[in-house]
Amino acid sequence: MEITTERQLENLLSEPNEADIETLGRLDGDILILGVNGKMGPSLAERAVRAGRAAGSSRKVIGVSRFSSPEARRTLEECGVTTIAADLLEAGAIDMLPDAPHVIFMAARKFGTAGAEAATWATNAYLPGLVAQRYHRSRIVAWSSGNVYPLTPVNGHAPDESVVPAPLGEYAQSVLARERIFQYFSNQFGTKAALLRLNYAVELRYGVLVDIARSVFERRPLDITMGYVNVIWQGDANSICLRSLEYCASPAFILNVTSSESYSVRWIAEQFAALFGVPLHLTGVEAESALLSDARLSEKMFGLPAVGIEQAIEWVASWISEGRATWDKPTHFETRTGQY
Repeated sequence: MEITTERQLENLLSEPNEADIETLGRLDGDILILGVNGKMGPSLAERAVRAGRAAGSSRKVIGVSRFSSPEARRTLEECGVTTIAADLLEAGAIDMLPDAPHVIFMAARKFGTAGAEAATWATNAYLPGLVAQRYHRSRIVAWSSGNVYPLTPVNGHAPDESVVPAPLGEYAQSVLARERIFQYFSNQFGTKAALLRLNYAVELRYGVLVDIARSVFERRPLDITMGYVNVIWQGDANSICLRSLEYCASPAFILNVTSSESYSVRWIAEQFAALFGVPLHLTGVEAESALLSDARLSEKMFGLPAVGIEQAIEWVASWISEGRATWDKPTHFETRTGQY
């Protein structure tokens, strides 16, 4: 399969599988997605619309964002998403939103955290409190991050959900604060919630694979000090998100969302160098630790991702070599200080 256009890519990312359709067929009521216009939100919203239609449901999928781009809002509406433009941090904005039995929280801040710490904490910690209070009777799936874990030895066991978080840097600390806020309201009101610790979602316009591919293709030195990563195809991550609505619980359910194994950055770079037919320029030496997660629970619950890393690498290589659009939003996966 060759992916040559962004619309084709979006169709692939948003195509529901049978499990998605069955899940949404069992759940009644609308789905409200907060922060829908980020990197993952549009394909998640469209996937929910398509799965609902395939299940014979008449539910609304409602996407909320500031929508600085009218085109992005129009595209979502053309896909069947009901959109609401709102700055969720504005006084009273949350109260003006419609009720919904299912809420997916995607509003977050990472890039540009350094120098804007206050805004990061407001988005990642204060806003979850507003949402959790407003929707304490709803099921809430909230995206979190594997950054809440410490760097761990690459020759040991990656952290599973039982490991006590030890976030490095203010971004990761604010992410843990987000989790704690949702956990508090889950405990106080019996709100059923699921917290999804993601690292890292990949597709063809952004993600760890794109970061590595662009360095290799442009013949720039690639730092491999952070020598290992976990990655998961964005479509698979979104499928887990939708299906997690059935696993919301009180106390809040926590799940690592990523690949079932970690991958060598050196090996990934070598695959791209071979596909591009270019020399490889590596710098640094693989450290003894990396930011990793154990996804065995996710694999047990939802099965292996439909798109493996070899297929994703091939697609990314073709996309990059053809000069197709990327978002120029680096993941900074190589960062070891927690400063983003």
